[in-house]
Amino acid sequence: MKLRLILLVLSLLAFLSASTGGYLYYSSIKESALKEAERQAVARVQTIKKNLASYLSENRKPVRALAGMKELRQVLLQPTHLNAMVNANAVLDHFNKTLDTEVCYLMTREGDTIASSNRNAPDSFVGKNFDFRPYFQQAMRGMPSSYLALGTTSGRRGAYYSHPIAGREPGIVEGVVVIKASIEQVEKELMSAPDEIVLVTDPHGIVFISNRKNWLYHSLSELAPDIKSRIEDSIQFGHGPWVWTGLTIKGPKYAVDKSGNEYLMHRLALDNYSGWKIIHLRSLKAISKTVSDPLFRIAGPLILALCVLIGLSVFFLYRKASVEIRMRQSAEKALRASEARYRRLYHHTPAMLHSIDISGRIVSVSDYWSEVLGYRRDEVIGRRLTSFFSEESRRYAEQEVFPEFFKTGFIKDVPYQYVKKDGQSIDVLLSAIADRDEQGKIIRTLAVSIDVTERKRAEEALKFAKEELSRYSKDLERQVESRTREIHSILKYTPAVVYIKDKEGRYTLVNSRYEELFDVKNEAVRGRTDDDILPRGLAGQFFASDQKVLREGRSFQENEHIPQVDGIHTYLSVKFPIYDEAGAISGVCGILNDITALKKAQDQLRRLSAGIMASQEKERYAIARELHDELGQVLTALRMDSVWMQERLKGSDAEASQRALTMCQLIDKNIEDVRGMAFRLRPGVLDDLGLVDALEWYTTDFERRTEITCVFEHDQVPPLSETMATAAYRITQEAITNVARHASASRVEVALKARNSTLTLAIVDDGCGFNPPDLSDSEGLGVAGMRERAGLVGGTLEVHSEPGKGCRVLFEVPFVGKAGA
Repeated sequence: MKLRLILLVLSLLAFLSASTGGYLYYSSIKESALKEAERQAVARVQTIKKNLASYLSENRKPVRALAGMKELRQVLLQPTHLNAMVNANAVLDHFNKTLDTEVCYLMTREGDTIASSNRNAPDSFVGKNFDFRPYFQQAMRGMPSSYLALGTTSGRRGAYYSHPIAGREPGIVEGVVVIKASIEQVEKELMSAPDEIVLVTDPHGIVFISNRKNWLYHSLSELAPDIKSRIEDSIQFGHGPWVWTGLTIKGPKYAVDKSGNEYLMHRLALDNYSGWKIIHLRSLKAISKTVSDPLFRIAGPLILALCVLIGLSVFFLYRKASVEIRMRQSAEKALRASEARYRRLYHHTPAMLHSIDISGRIVSVSDYWSEVLGYRRDEVIGRRLTSFFSEESRRYAEQEVFPEFFKTGFIKDVPYQYVKKDGQSIDVLLSAIADRDEQGKIIRTLAVSIDVTERKRAEEALKFAKEELSRYSKDLERQVESRTREIHSILKYTPAVVYIKDKEGRYTLVNSRYEELFDVKNEAVRGRTDDDILPRGLAGQFFASDQKVLREGRSFQENEHIPQVDGIHTYLSVKFPIYDEAGAISGVCGILNDITALKKAQDQLRRLSAGIMASQEKERYAIARELHDELGQVLTALRMDSVWMQERLKGSDAEASQRALTMCQLIDKNIEDVRGMAFRLRPGVLDDLGLVDALEWYTTDFERRTEITCVFEHDQVPPLSETMATAAYRITQEAITNVARHASASRVEVALKARNSTLTLAIVDDGCGFNPPDLSDSEGLGVAGMRERAGLVGGTLEVHSEPGKGCRVLFEVPFVGKAGA
């Protein structure tokens, strides 16, 4: 059974060996074929380059000869001379026919074509101006030129050869003669191989010559917009669009098209055309096919026989050679691994390793040694080791260390100082052992130097840091002690109640005012909750507000009512969360200030203000009544007397009658003004008909007086108390008066609504708006007065405004039936 298994394994090994040999043979042949293909490609490109260069240069001498023809010079100098143009055209025709070119033509100094061999063709150049072409511009500078481009008139590619025609005076160019040779012919002659792609590209990668027609005028890479613009401006290859061929260059020898086909690529510069290149592409698939097809057809049976032979050979030889081979391979592998490991450790260990002979000269150094000191290996081999020491280290080594080492063959942690190539010094600790020969004599050393420069600096820095840390710690302790005393003094002497609790509501600290208020001690309170210390109602009140802070993670401000010996006191309570080092809430802090006296003063001030406003309203009512009853009656009597006088004087004194009529009109105006003043002071309609009719009248009168559109909208409003109605009326009056004075508005909307037992009054304008916090003290009095009126009836007033977005005044007050009655 074992024998069969062994035979099976050996057969498998033979098959694998043959297969591997066949694959390697195929790879070798393929690589040889690829190299042969490269050689052929290089030869092919060189041939194409040579032939193309020959073709593109064959008209340089003819164009020079053509430029020297007297007939061309005569027609430029004497264009009106008899038969001059005929002779010039005959010369151009002769050269064109003899050279078998596409066209020969003559241009003036202005670039106008005056004679051409295609003058009778539909695409004749005669009369065309080509002064934009570089070959013309260079020839006008006195230099012959050659140029590859697409014809703007003929639409055909060509190679242009230009030469200046000298004038009578030296250095004067009278015109330019040009020979254009067809590019299509060179494509047919030079690029006929079917399994290759040959391209000729300009410096920007535009394909100008190719045996693949669909690549003409395409670019080998994506073109930037500015490059496209320059190519289009030159009209060298028409007007574009110069689409990318999809060819991607993969290194210097390979390329891949957009279909994934790989090519072997060679590039050569085109002589005499700066930046132009000849690119030769040959399909790798075709190259591989040239190898695989003959190989599989011819070598297949041979490989099969070889596999059988190898299998048999392996079977007979393996048994004898396997043991020896394995032992030898193991030994060689171990030796190579050991050597490689030694070299790797020697050169790559981040320590400075070196060896010296008995004369003290360096025989080897590690890469790290050279890198640290800044030398190349060839700069140090053969030099004395002490030449890299500082002066002090050199004396110490030569007088003490070296004599001792060559006696004992061992040293450890000897302090030296190396001098680097750039002059810097480094401190090292050197340890070494001796390598002895068979007689026990020292022949060389193996030493390691450990760079301790940074360690010494770190030790010095650490020592300095310890000193600084000690000073800082002492200073910090003093600051902490000082701050502790300050905080303790604040907590002890502040009139506010201060406490701190953890997340479970247990007290961790209370100040002396808390102890005094609740008759407890800090030590007794610590670790206990509100329920353990305070009355039930007060404990629940404290607990609810504390939990709100912990739950929402932000500070709150509210009033707390705490019973004391002299009655219930009101405290302004500010509570906020406390965070630990990780940023998590660890507790809550409360600070309570007694504002009972302030509340009483505010209530007294509010009552006083209400009394003042009530007195104002009574005074306004009295003044309005006086104006209406007393002054109004007097003005009415004066009007009646004026009318009587006007009637009496109408017949006897017309001028006096007219004066009496004028007096009557003035009295009418005064009566109207007095009525308006009385109404604005205290509108009777507010007392008689209610708030809605009073606001209706006032907004109408406001629109009439100011010419600002004023719209009043209202719901069904129930009867209101006199105080509430007066407050709403006065707030509206103040708000739209401010609109007229400051807002530069074109429209005001007043809305009065009563819903859900709440009266809502809104005044909105489309004026210039303002920033409420920026109001001056005088400007803010009107807003403050409106807020005070709102507060006296138990309501609130809000002012919303932004610069350029108008203003909105909102007054809200709860009511039940006649509120305040």
